[in-house]
Amino acid sequence: MTALEPGDTGVADAPAPSTAAERDETVLSRAYRALSVGIVSVVLLIAFEATAVGTAMPVAARELDGVSLYAFAFSGYFTTSLFGMVLSGQWSDRKGPLGPLTTGIGAFAAGLLLSGTAGVMWLFILGRAVQGLGGGLVIVALYVVVGRVYPERLRPAIMAAFAASWVVPSIVGPLASGAVTEHLGWRWVFVGIPVLVVFPLALALPQIRRRASGSVDAAAEGASFDRRRIRLALGISLGAGLLQYAAQDLRWLSLVPGVAGAALLVPAVLGLLPRGTYRAARGLPSVVLLRGVAAGSFIAAESFVPLMLVTQRGLSPTLAGFSLAAGGGTWALGSLVQSRPRVEPYRERLMTLGMVLVAAAIAAAPSVLIDSVPAWTLAVAWAFGCFGMGLVISSTSVLLLHLSAPEEAGTNSAALQISDGLSNVILLAVGGAAFAALGGGTVTHAATEAGGAGSHPAAFAAVFLPMAGVALVGAWVTTRVRATGA
Repeated sequence: MTALEPGDTGVADAPAPSTAAERDETVLSRAYRALSVGIVSVVLLIAFEATAVGTAMPVAARELDGVSLYAFAFSGYFTTSLFGMVLSGQWSDRKGPLGPLTTGIGAFAAGLLLSGTAGVMWLFILGRAVQGLGGGLVIVALYVVVGRVYPERLRPAIMAAFAASWVVPSIVGPLASGAVTEHLGWRWVFVGIPVLVVFPLALALPQIRRRASGSVDAAAEGASFDRRRIRLALGISLGAGLLQYAAQDLRWLSLVPGVAGAALLVPAVLGLLPRGTYRAARGLPSVVLLRGVAAGSFIAAESFVPLMLVTQRGLSPTLAGFSLAAGGGTWALGSLVQSRPRVEPYRERLMTLGMVLVAAAIAAAPSVLIDSVPAWTLAVAWAFGCFGMGLVISSTSVLLLHLSAPEEAGTNSAALQISDGLSNVILLAVGGAAFAALGGGTVTHAATEAGGAGSHPAAFAAVFLPMAGVALVGAWVTTRVRATGA
């Protein structure tokens, strides 16, 4: 839910309106209607996929006997999306956003089909990786489209529509996905979503081809890609993938890919993130670090919530997914609260409160492993955690632009997204390793059909409690987001 936050475009402002008619235009005026509906539908598709697939994932992992690789099914998406983001930025600057957008949507749909028809877990994970590459291409290309086509006065409205696109899927997605999973099977959740691609493509692509194709800079039109940034992005993706593999295969031999992954990852991160990020230097580095800490701890924990409810409390996929539904509304509410002008002097305090709420929600999650604790308490706790995320994630976007010179906004926005995605991969790897080490991979489809027990409860506690600790570290980082004297 963190990938499409307002304020991360980093592109030049459009000219001011010259006539009263132009000033009265909205994102649904005739000049923008088809494009607006089309690109918002793309975001809606991504949001629905994120919520629906998360609900179906526990059943898919059990049927493919791949619960031990459960975290890899999530992080595989984030790993390849890191490379896709950098590639899309280079591609859009030189050739326009049409190419990366169409390629990204095609890869996204192909990945869904590959996962939906997979017969083994590794093929399922490969499909998720193809999906992630497409998602990374699409996210950046959409921002470029907004920056090129919409005048500055209309951008807040289209960004608000992007954010609103997550609310309905967060409520409807788990219910629809759960019902399809129970009555038709989990595969239909994956193979059915690509059909929805046709509508946004038909609306948006003609408008993008006419109004946003090509490079805005004639000198950049024929320029080659920045090979150094492409190499660094590839290093991040390969390094993160090797670390994830090593974390899931707990043998001494796995130290080899683990060390190789770290060797690729560390220099790439240092080259793409602001100097001082790793040590929480005041100002911009801490803002970028906070985005990663908040997103990574929350997503790593949230990925295991449906699995815990299905395997430990016997909930149906529908009810397990519904436990996260209220979070979409409270996340939006948190974003709204931080946007009010009157709270601006208290932004850092709100961010600290937000991270405390996130830590408390994650820490409370494993309480439902106790049979006497009602399962619905997790839904309540998660709603508060999502409210905290709404306060923090939107604030990082606001502070990023406040601390960035205009010519650095694009690079710094990319760093924010990389921190977000990379922390998801690393913390999912850590959580997945702890989960597998404590017996989390003992759930198989055959055992479930025979009435066998689920994963050991300690395996879930080993995921949630460390992530709560990471979120508390984020509460400390919020005290360093303002540069000295700012």
